[in-house]
Amino acid sequence: MVQLIVGAKGKGKTKELLAKAEEAIKTANGTVVYIDKSSQHMYELSNKIRLINISNFPVNSEDSYLGFICGVISQDHDLEYLFLDGFLSIANLHGSDISGIISKIAALSQTYGVNFVISISMDEHDLPESCKQYVDVAL
Repeated sequence: MVQLIVGAKGKGKTKELLAKAEEAIKTANGTVVYIDKSSQHMYELSNKIRLINISNFPVNSEDSYLGFICGVISQDHDLEYLFLDGFLSIANLHGSDISGIISKIAALSQTYGVNFVISISMDEHDLPESCKQYVDVAL
């Protein structure tokens, strides 16, 4: 499953993502991981959720971000949820077509049974058509 939380910067996507992570940990049978570009939300998340501060790693492109995600998946066979905050800025995708990376993430989700919840700083009407099927929350 892939779910997108979309909306312009400052509309509350992170708050929604944090709430979804907290909700997921209540019913998850596997691991829940939250990837962000800082440790700012460490105290807002349950200690059962693994927070990864991606700024500690050399991730700055679509390919390096996908590689990082694959690394997280490969090291944790119990991974059930992967929450991705600041998606466009971490993968350096502002103004780019994101349909390719979302398609690859959907394939990873299906292959490995990982549920992805992703915040994207983009209005729903600006998303590529192929991505609109994944929109769960539009702010």
